[in-house]
Amino acid sequence: MFESEVPERETESVDHDAFDPVGTGLLLVLYFVVISLLWLFMYFIEFLGNGPSVVG
Repeated sequence: MFESEVPERETESVDHDAFDPVGTGLLLVLYFVVISLLWLFMYFIEFLGNGPSVVG
């Protein structure tokens, strides 16, 4: 179904002030929390106290 086929009475425009992207912000915050936790794990668990290792 294309936008031109939808009757005008079935569409509504959303004002800029009424648009509140809470879900997008929540996903971004969750993403950075996961990245931070993975960084902390890699730094404190994997590398702290261990010498450099060469694999191969």
